[in-house]
Amino acid sequence: MAEPADRKVLPVPPAPQGHYVPVVVHGGIAYTAGMTPRVDGRLAVRGLVGADLTVTEARVAAGLAAGNAVAAVAESVGGLDRVRRCLRMTVYVACRPDFTHHSAVADGASEVLQDWLGERAAVARSAVGVSSLPSGAPVEVELTVAVTTD
Repeated sequence: MAEPADRKVLPVPPAPQGHYVPVVVHGGIAYTAGMTPRVDGRLAVRGLVGADLTVTEARVAAGLAAGNAVAAVAESVGGLDRVRRCLRMTVYVACRPDFTHHSAVADGASEVLQDWLGERAAVARSAVGVSSLPSGAPVEVELTVAVTTD
């Protein structure tokens, strides 16, 4: 499994895998599309959490996905210094029906936000279990962020 990249350099945001844009900025708020654990444009992790992946492996995948979301926001607004604060994050976890550790998986995404944004990373968060995600990804992260646009 791919480990998170050096957190001194943001990853290159993945290109959309369909007909959508990675980020929409409106009224000082940036909304990301769902980001999966892609590295260099390729899905780095596949499978169901609790069946194919452990919680620890899924946390790493959630961190990769969150890093992609942060990178997409930074690219769309001109850098991390234009991120005022995170507002909301939803972490979707593709898992077995009896899996109950969604929040532990989502903590991997929260940790990456904290690494990149410090105090600006405090976020309202939901972790939701689903039966499948695009391309067999184990996690997908959506991020809503207040940004400076002037």
